[in-house]
Amino acid sequence: MSHGKIAVFGAGSWGTAFSIVLADGGNEVTMWARREEVAAAINDGRENPDYLPGVELPPRVSATHDVEKALHGADIVVLATPSQTLRGNLEEWAPFAERDAVFVSLMKGVELGTLNRMSEVIHQVTGAEPDRIAVISGPNLAKEIARREPAASVVACEDESVARMLQDRCHSPAFRPYTSVDVLGCELGGAYKNVVGLAVGMAVGLGFGDNTTASVITRGLAETARLGMKLGANPLTLMGLAGLGDLVATCSSPLSRNRTFGEKLGQGLSTEEIYASTRQVAEGAKSCSSLRALGEQAGVDVPIAESVDEVVAGRLTATECMDGFLRRDTKAETD
Repeated sequence: MSHGKIAVFGAGSWGTAFSIVLADGGNEVTMWARREEVAAAINDGRENPDYLPGVELPPRVSATHDVEKALHGADIVVLATPSQTLRGNLEEWAPFAERDAVFVSLMKGVELGTLNRMSEVIHQVTGAEPDRIAVISGPNLAKEIARREPAASVVACEDESVARMLQDRCHSPAFRPYTSVDVLGCELGGAYKNVVGLAVGMAVGLGFGDNTTASVITRGLAETARLGMKLGANPLTLMGLAGLGDLVATCSSPLSRNRTFGEKLGQGLSTEEIYASTRQVAEGAKSCSSLRALGEQAGVDVPIAESVDEVVAGRLTATECMDGFLRRDTKAETD
């Protein structure tokens, strides 16, 4: 079955992998790449050598460096850029979008300074109402998705009919989307799991084993749920694919950028040294301070976000961070 055209902004690993999903679902996909040479490699070589080398892209995927060309005729605009650059980028792109286009965020972060979620940034910049803004979130490591390994995800929009339309458009033989109306819960789960992934990575980098990582994952979920419920999320969202599912994938997999970033912190590298060694963005390293501030604003205790923020900023070592968790006052698990 053939669908209409979808524009995907961001030719990194996740933007590229999701373009494969969309093409397999019967859509014509135009990727926008910031660098012309990436667009040329996608069109001429049928692969994205910088981010997913060796993965052949389907014929329905093409790429361009021209914003207007990417957006022309696209009824869905998928955004897969780093969270902290979204606002500036979208201000440039929005005027070229089709009037009734649905915007879909694949980004998992909270904007520094404003503490806005990505759907809120999209609304502010484009003027699109919530019924035209959706998020897709779940245990979706780009390399596995690109290899068409089976995976599930959540498509969330406040308008359930839009969520169902998007579910239909991104359902492929290997990718199973579920719908939700809890945009806030999906976004919070997606952003928070990166921070917990950093904490788990630190534990691994320090040489600790599965008991430690399982404990950090579980307390991370409790912290996410505490903040999410205070802000109005459905607790079942945080037990689902966009919460626990994404958390497990990020914290368990050596493919996860955030876990890998945390491991390097655990091994004693500084944030600056890690940034210098990779072109991939670890969203949790940026969002930890936003989530910490969001917790403070909501009056919710967020010890993992606080500690990770201290380590990323260089004010604490990973060892001191782990010691700090153990020295915290004991309490009932359900408090």
